[in-house]
Amino acid sequence: MSALYLHLEDLKKAYQHDAYPSLAVRKERIERIIKMINKYEDNLCKVVLADFGHRHPVETRLAELNAIKQAARYAIKHLDKWMQAHSIEVPTHLKPSKASIQAQPKGVVGIMSPWNYPLQLALLPAISALAAGNRVWLKPSERAPRTAGYLATMIAEYFHPLEFSVTTGDINVAKEFSSLAFDHLFFTGSTAAGKQVMRAAADSLTPVTLELGGKSPAIIHSDAHLEDAAKRIMYGKLFNNGQTCVAPDYVLTKKELIPQLVTACQQAAKSMFSQPGDLTHPIDQAQLNRWQYLTQEAVGKGAHVTELLEPHPERPFTPIILTGAPADSLIMKEEIFGPILPIIGVNSQEEVIEYIQNQDRPLAMYWFGKDKKVLSDLLLKTHAGGVTINDTLLHVALEELPFGGVGASGMGSYHGQFGFNTFSHQKPVLETKGFLGIRKWMGTSLAHPPYGKTIEKLIRRLGTK
Repeated sequence: MSALYLHLEDLKKAYQHDAYPSLAVRKERIERIIKMINKYEDNLCKVVLADFGHRHPVETRLAELNAIKQAARYAIKHLDKWMQAHSIEVPTHLKPSKASIQAQPKGVVGIMSPWNYPLQLALLPAISALAAGNRVWLKPSERAPRTAGYLATMIAEYFHPLEFSVTTGDINVAKEFSSLAFDHLFFTGSTAAGKQVMRAAADSLTPVTLELGGKSPAIIHSDAHLEDAAKRIMYGKLFNNGQTCVAPDYVLTKKELIPQLVTACQQAAKSMFSQPGDLTHPIDQAQLNRWQYLTQEAVGKGAHVTELLEPHPERPFTPIILTGAPADSLIMKEEIFGPILPIIGVNSQEEVIEYIQNQDRPLAMYWFGKDKKVLSDLLLKTHAGGVTINDTLLHVALEELPFGGVGASGMGSYHGQFGFNTFSHQKPVLETKGFLGIRKWMGTSLAHPPYGKTIEKLIRRLGTK
């Protein structure tokens, strides 16, 4: 038996020893995460920067460390309510029986986190799993090895390995990890990798949550404030240099607005990211090579490039806009995950809807404009994991909203109570009681054989309700 298999067995035994941790125990575990982040905040910024080559500490604090602490505090504040059993009304013929739904920890939760936000996307699902009363085992991405190693050391300092443990390693470790018989497996990453994880989990019928990606559109309606829309799209696109699962992947707008939009995007990018140190680097050479190849392939098929910033030796890649990229170019088929923004011209609202409907369902969608009727029509006729109106990224920041994909962009959701529910079994419980305390009139008694006129009358009566 492998070491990974044996560790899972130990985690399961530890869970069985305390299968329903108290409110106090769960809160204390989450509080440890806050203490851990507070103690090592500066070091965490440094290891993330080292993995990326460069990432401004403000981006790490804003998108990762603050998000983790916010999620932890939100869970601590609301956990008592989440843990309470919820009473359910029973039908008249079963009264005075009582029904309820109890949230029960699933057991041992495996988490596979990605490299683009290596802290947030590791610890946010862990907070939800710990809040639900589970034991947690994390496998961080091998593409951010310094952060992965530091996470392992830090978590080992604050948690017993049978509470919350970390295993680092290459793709082979990840494959074995995904095949283990967890009580729930949570994966964040690409759609292609998500398919592999789901196949591996299927052998043990492990339930999975897949947080994937896709081509998230930004739609600029003709009545939008174009300069404001351009600035918000540029922020969403260039934050973490586009290495964000909910970054705007492409823009749809009226054809006649494209020249003005390109100019507005250039001005917006220069106003926010003119300093080379404000733009995150690609995570590794493979990522940089991919951006270059996607651009060259699209240009080779007729796309036109507009640089958003002046080239600078400290920037490995200059952010660009692409216009005229043909539908069969790779950049129009694959999630870009970088600082390249295709703009697509359309003639009508109907064409916008048709275009989005004909693509895989995205993780996010952004709309800019004022016409509420047009917006309502778009929301009703298209699918997306989540939507922000007249801005980008922000719907992900609310613990009160579920975060997750639909179709090719994922399945299941988390954040706030939605995360607690994901890692809990919603156990239905029915306590039967006899009418007026008479056992003969309790539960299934009236339906017991031998069958006669009484059960026939009961069936007819139930059939009319």
